Amino acid sequence: MEYNTITYEKSDRIGTITLNRPKSMNALNSELLKELNQVVTQIESDHEVKVVIITGNDRFFAAGADITEIAGIKTPGDAHRFISLAQSVFDRIEDLEKPVIAAVGGLALGGGCELTLACDLRIAAENASFGQPEIKIGIIPGGGGTQRLPRIVGLTKAKELLYTADMVDAREAHRIGLVNKVVPIESLMEEARKMALKIARQPGEALRATKLCVNAGLDMGLKSGLAYEARCFEMLFSTEDQKEGMSAFIEKRKPQFKDR
Repeated sequence: MEYNTITYEKSDRIGTITLNRPKSMNALNSELLKELNQVVTQIESDHEVKVVIITGNDRFFAAGADITEIAGIKTPGDAHRFISLAQSVFDRIEDLEKPVIAAVGGLALGGGCELTLACDLRIAAENASFGQPEIKIGIIPGGGGTQRLPRIVGLTKAKELLYTADMVDAREAHRIGLVNKVVPIESLMEEARKMALKIARQPGEALRATKLCVNAGLDMGLKSGLAYEARCFEMLFSTEDQKEGMSAFIEKRKPQFKDR
C-alpha cells in the first residue's frame, strides 16, 4: 500500500513506520493520523511482523500537531472530531498486541511526544527533545499527554512538564524514565532494530500475554490485575512454545519456538 505522509517497510519480522512530512517537521495532521491507522490495521493482520518501530528523521520525530490545521478549528465539535481521531490512533498503537518501539531523533513535541508515549519502549538519539508545550497556546494535550505522561514519569514530574511547557533533552528524559536508552544519532535505528530483533526472538504467545497483562493491569486494582495475570499464565500452558521452552531449559539447549 502506498502512503503520502508515512513510509512502511518490513524485514526480519520487524515493521518500520517512518513519519514522512519533512516540510512540516512531521507535524501530525488528519491525513497522517488516518494513514497511521491504516498501517496499524495492516500490521495487525500480518503474522510475519512481531515488533514495530516508529521513527521520523534525524532532526525531528514529530514537532507536534499541525498548527495550520489546528488553527482552522472553530468549534468544540470540530475539536472533538480531530482529537478523537488522534486518541483512537494512539490507543490502537498502545493496544497493538505486538510491541512498539519509538526511535526518536530530534524534536518530539506535543502530539509527537504523545505518539511516543503510546509506544511500549522509547529509544532516544542524543539530540532528542521531548515536551508538551500546548499550554503556551491556550490548550492542553489532547492525545493522551495528561494521562500517559504521569503513568510513565510519575505525577509530580508530569505536572511540572505540563504546567511549565518545559522541554527535556535526551539525558533528562532517560533520568526521569521517559526513555529506555540514549544513543548517538548515527546509531539510532541500529539500536532500535537490535532491541526489536531481541524481542522478536521471544515466543509470540508469551510476548502478547505479557503486553496484555501490563497494559490491562494499569486500569485494574492490584487483586484484579493479579487474577488477570494468573489466567494468562495458565493459558500459556496450552501452547507448544511453553512445552518447548521448558524442555529446552531442562535439556540445556536452545529452544526452537514455532511462534517467533
